[in-house]
Amino acid sequence: MKKLLISASFLAGFTAVYAQTEKTQPDPMQDRDLMTWYHKDHASTSTFGVNTQNAYKYLESRGLKPKTVVVGVLDSGVEVDHPGLVKNMWKNPNEVPNNGKDDDGNGYIDDVYGWNFLGNKTSDVDVDNMEVTRVVKKYKPIFEGPNSATNKANQANMKEEFDMYMKSKEIYNKKYPEAQQAFQNYSKIKTLIPTMVAMLNGRNLTPEVVATLRPTTQDQAIAANVLANVAQDPKFAGKSAAEVDKMLNKEIQEALDYYGPQATKQYNLDFDPRASMVGDNYEDYSERYYGNNHYEGPDAKHGTHVAGIIAGYPQGKEIQYGVAYKVAKIMTVRTVPDGDERDKDVANSIRYAVDNGAKILNMSFGKPVSPGKKYVWDAFKYAQDKGVLLVKAAGNENEDISKNVYYPTNFQNVSDPSAYFKNMIVVGASTNNSEFLRASFSNFNGKMVDVFAPGDEIYSTVPDGKYEYLQGTSMASPVVAGSAAVLLAYMPNLKPEQIIESLVKTANQSTVNAMLPTNENNRFDLISRAGGVIDLRKAAEYAYTNFYKPTSSTATPVLKKTATVKKSATKKKYPVRRK
Repeated sequence: MKKLLISASFLAGFTAVYAQTEKTQPDPMQDRDLMTWYHKDHASTSTFGVNTQNAYKYLESRGLKPKTVVVGVLDSGVEVDHPGLVKNMWKNPNEVPNNGKDDDGNGYIDDVYGWNFLGNKTSDVDVDNMEVTRVVKKYKPIFEGPNSATNKANQANMKEEFDMYMKSKEIYNKKYPEAQQAFQNYSKIKTLIPTMVAMLNGRNLTPEVVATLRPTTQDQAIAANVLANVAQDPKFAGKSAAEVDKMLNKEIQEALDYYGPQATKQYNLDFDPRASMVGDNYEDYSERYYGNNHYEGPDAKHGTHVAGIIAGYPQGKEIQYGVAYKVAKIMTVRTVPDGDERDKDVANSIRYAVDNGAKILNMSFGKPVSPGKKYVWDAFKYAQDKGVLLVKAAGNENEDISKNVYYPTNFQNVSDPSAYFKNMIVVGASTNNSEFLRASFSNFNGKMVDVFAPGDEIYSTVPDGKYEYLQGTSMASPVVAGSAAVLLAYMPNLKPEQIIESLVKTANQSTVNAMLPTNENNRFDLISRAGGVIDLRKAAEYAYTNFYKPTSSTATPVLKKTATVKKSATKKKYPVRRK
């Protein structure tokens, strides 16, 4: 779920200004407390962290011994040899690396760390279309062809497809021009960076210095406007001209990398990398054995960051660690390109991960339409039957997902009173500011979002052995996946619905203003079923008290002193609430 969160100040001076949601990002080498804020105990710090270490202490105090839990990361790819991840990567015990054989007979050759469904033997998909682009391209000739009578007949006979087409067309017609305009604007700003640096003339960037600028050309006027706005950002304020040059180039390039593919490929009806890069029959959902073992793919930043939140561990001078760093192994399944994931790949990725031993799947992706949702739901059912928990990001559009559905969803119809599948938990993103607790980008709904978890300013692993702060519900979802892995590691008998109940029932609630786009139900406790942010320590006690069943392999003298493990009446279905 790739999302750009960059300061709008860069677009000052243009008529089209695109509001973004970037927080001032501290220097990660100077704010070590921020690096691990999402692990904090809310009771003692007032920060809505997930109470990681106290959860481990509680579970160990019960005499429980953990078993390793495999977590499938269905994402853009993972840098499997990252020094903060390599020890916690899953390795297929029945596959001989790089011998060109399918040693375990699962249909995938040399799948040592997982699989990549976005390629063939030699090539990998980097940029792909948005799903709305694919829908518009496929159905426009059917519903808006040269014969009006045929169009009307098709519209009547294919109502579901026509509704999807009209929704896709509306989004396409809005987003494509926006992406083109933003790309044009950021491209222009990039060309003006030397002008900005020259105008500073060796002086540090401050509002006072900007006030002395006297532009004589249109380009200088635009440059001065951008500098005036950037000077208000504490991240830039007071920086030398050389530092401003470096920082501007970095952030503008990030924007170009985001909008460039949209403007040139993702919304381009003539662009289709699937046939040449994968070579499958995309319309044939029965095909499962395609792809390769290129675990990283062209851009593994998103997936590597997600993996670190789940199971990263401290190394060298780095103190970052994932929620399940003691107990989880990461299986990487490359599912998401730079663009929208395809339903066929999602379904196959779920089945691959389940068949190869993953008990929790993290899915930090989503889109507004889903032509193959039936096949994805079939895979959900397959995972549910195998006792596998699905953890899904709620999305970053600042929308109510009952009004703007974010696929894949566990509601077959928005009007359904409760989720159709009982093995999925949907996660919104929270911040480390208790007064502004909902991350401004996070989707929400009191029924269709289950819980919130830290997803803003999250420090984790990225490729080339590095670390960065990223934000999004993509980051909140793996916090929950890691938390679920901790519960399951110490209490292997837990069922997905019991893990979900334990996390939902014990969340730390808040009634602060949720800062929604509308004032309807504008309170944090009304925008998810849990009404708050997960607390792993509380969830561990709830699960232990209500659901845990000791076995011969986990029982210890401490457990034997416990008379009986309570089985609370709350073991039945919990009431439907949600974001």
